[in-house]
Order: sequence, then C-alpha cells, then structure tokens
Amino acid sequence: MNLKIPRVMSTQHPDNVNFPFFAHTPEMAGDDEIQEAYYAFSHLGCDEQMWDCEGKEVDIYVIRKLLSHYGHFFKKHRLGKDLFLTLRVPNPTVEKEEAKVLFETLESIPRSFDTAQAFYQDNIAPIFEVILPMTTSWKCLNRIYYYYKDFVAGKQDMPLYPGDITVGEWIGEFKPKYINVIPLFEDREHLLEAHQIVKKYLQDKELSYQRVFLARSDPAMNYGMISAVLLNKIALQRLWRLSEELEMPIYPILGVGTAPFRGNFRPDSVRNLCFDFPSVQTFTVQSAFKYDYPVQEVITAIRKLKETPRLQPWIIDESRCIHIIDKIARAYAWQVEMLAPLINRISRYVPKRRMRKLHIGLFGYSRQVGKTTLPRAIGFCAACYSLGLPPEILGIDALDEEDIDYLKEVYVDLSHTMNMALQFFNERIFDILSEDISSVLKKAVARALTFFKGEINREHQFLTSSILKAIQAEKEETLPPFIVEAAHLRGFLG
Repeated sequence: MNLKIPRVMSTQHPDNVNFPFFAHTPEMAGDDEIQEAYYAFSHLGCDEQMWDCEGKEVDIYVIRKLLSHYGHFFKKHRLGKDLFLTLRVPNPTVEKEEAKVLFETLESIPRSFDTAQAFYQDNIAPIFEVILPMTTSWKCLNRIYYYYKDFVAGKQDMPLYPGDITVGEWIGEFKPKYINVIPLFEDREHLLEAHQIVKKYLQDKELSYQRVFLARSDPAMNYGMISAVLLNKIALQRLWRLSEELEMPIYPILGVGTAPFRGNFRPDSVRNLCFDFPSVQTFTVQSAFKYDYPVQEVITAIRKLKETPRLQPWIIDESRCIHIIDKIARAYAWQVEMLAPLINRISRYVPKRRMRKLHIGLFGYSRQVGKTTLPRAIGFCAACYSLGLPPEILGIDALDEEDIDYLKEVYVDLSHTMNMALQFFNERIFDILSEDISSVLKKAVARALTFFKGEINREHQFLTSSILKAIQAEKEETLPPFIVEAAHLRGFLG
C-alpha cells in the first residue's frame, strides 16, 4: 500500500479559551474527545489525530467508538489509509507512575485491528504508530519497538503451556506484527542529537520511512522562544542530511501552538510557518487553532496547509545559532528564575480545558541557577500574558544588533511574531515587581522595542491592568473572569 504521510495532526493540547459546541463541560474528557476526533477529521479536514494516553484515563476503545458512532463517515474515509489515529504513550524511563499504562495501550492495538477488520473486511491496521515523549536515547525507542514485536504481537506463537496450542491458535492472530515508534525530542541536548539517535535506532530495521517529532513549547519554556526556534531549525537541517545519507524518507512533525511563544500558529499564519519550516511534513493543530477562530477560517487554513508542498530546510550556520542560543538561554533562565513565584501564583487561576493530570516537570536551568518548578507551557504562557508580560521578551536583552539582523534572515517570522507578542505588554507589570526584577525586565523590554514595534492592544491592557490591581489588593480570587476575557482578545489561552 502506498502510504500517505499526514500533513495536519489534530492534538488535545488544552490551549483554547472557547470550548467546542459538542463538549458537555468546559473540561473535555471521555466521549467528548471521541467526538472531537471525528470533528477534526470530518469537518476541519485534519488527516491525523493524536490520541494522548498520558495523564488521564485511557479510552482504549477509541477505534471501536469511532467506527460504531460514525460508521457512515469512516466507511468512505479509511482509518489507517486515508486518516490516521496516532497514540502518544507514556515514557516508562521518565514517567514511572504512568509506566504500566504503556502496556495497556500497546495491548489495545491488536484489538483495534480486529475491530477495523470486522468493519472494513481487510487487513489494514487502523493504528500502527506511537509517539514516545521525552525521548533521550535510541534504546528508549527500541524498547517500545521490541516490546510490541516480541511481547504483544509475538506472544501469538507461544504455547499456553508445554505441549499445548499457541496463544494465536487459542484467541486468534495479533496484528499488526510491528509498529512504528516516533521519537518526540523536547530538550536542547536531544534536539541537537536527534539525527544521531534516529540513525542508531534505524540501523537494524528495514523501514520504508521514519517520522520524527520536534517539540516547540517545552524548548521555549526551558531556553526562550528564539532558542526553541533555532533548536528546531538545527534539528531539521540535521535530519534532512541524515535522510540524504540513509537514502530514506524522514518526515518531521513540529509541535506548534497558537501563542506566539509556542509557535504563533493560527489560521491566518499557516503560510508563514510553512515558509519558516519548509521541511516539516506534519504541523500540529492544537485546541486554540480549532476552537478560538471562526470555523470557516480554520477549514480554509487547514486546506491551505495541505496544499502547500514540503521543501528542503533553510540552510543555517549551526555554530552561530548555538552561540545565540547560549546567550539567550542564560539571560532567559535568570529572568524566569526571578519571576517564577509570581507565575506559579497566577497560573493557579488559569481555567482548565481538559480532564487530565498534566505532569509537572522540572524547569531545567544551568547549575549556576539551580532548578525551579513551573507550570506546564500553557499555564506558564497564560500567566505571563495575563500579567502583561509576554514571555517572548524574556532573554532578548542578551542579543546585539548583529544577532537580530542574522535572526531576521534565518527566522523569517521573527518580526511578525514579536510584534504580535508586544501588543500584549503592559508597563504596569513593574508596579507589582521588586526594583531588582523591574530593572532587569525594563532592559529586556527596551531592547525588544528597539528592534520590534508592536502596537499595544488597549482592551487587553485594560484587562491586564485589572488583573494587576487585583494582585496588588490581594484579591486573586477575582482573577479568572479577567484571565478568560483577556484570552478571548488574544485568540488563545496560553
């Protein structure tokens, strides 16, 4: 079968302000997410749905529910051939509490195959790929690959006891016999090593292609927005070269969100992202993209994305980019270290949009500044924008004019992104900060305004001023309505 590689991956990232018309509560869960997958496929035109199995009760009957509830649609649009559902599984190396969810999830793949086989009367697997988050080694990928091959599908050849029939003879074949494992790289070290990890993983396998997922939000959280973009561009360049070396297609996925800090991927910026990241095959369409813009704009944008051809990546000077990353990351880490208590304080009032326990990770700094705990990227961004302090500003004071000029050459959307972000700045943020923190941030803001010109959104400024006044008055319980209204103006929660 000639396999189609998806262009648009719908995800369950809860960065939306509005909740969809079909949701029973503001915090989506359960069958709402089943209907969401159908809606993303049938109405919006997405060709892939990421099914997140981390941090929530896993619905391992997703294929059965889709085919039984929406059989008229899926008869015409074949799961596993025309449309794809891809599981994001826990990483047992990192997520010990969720580790055994991996086994449960992998065991559901042959059962989904049986359901689809009965529905379609063919042998095409509806699920045959899984995403492994926080990949740090080719061994992590191999463990998933071989566990499925040998312990899930492979048990069909084992006798139930010595001299008896095999498991396969007893309950039927286990298909597919193999699955593809998609590494998700999320930190600096492993984004820069992605090509080496993938090469090592592929060396003993006869695969026709490999997909690789590059994070955008977590690197921005750890090292600043510009650093995240440069890390993605270096990884994409190296993966392209690996593809040429191996004479094997490698299809990158880029995990972009709607907030400028997390990707600036909105229905009106699709072409910008395709131009900045031409070698990316699959872009993620997260919840704000789907639900915080007029539906026809969303449909048109997804169609444009699917019509835009994939090209080779921009050629960049890797050593110069790494030098810029180092400069920004140091300044950014120091500034976020000082802001962390305030960000944590405000993020508690950011509304939730999914019923799940998103894991709280350690925010990684250099040894000089230690480690600081922060909310996940969406809560972090929502808190910063609500305070009138766009996180895109942080760390930018470390750059000189030559750095900015070079960045504008290799990060084509930089000026547009910074101008978007600066409209949410409110100078009254300095009223609630200590003199030490204010003096540092004033330099960062002045530097940003030297190179970029964002026109202040006065409505957003009014709302963030109300938030800042409530914080000063220690009336934080009044914050949620202001946070939500400001998010409506932005077109994303965080």
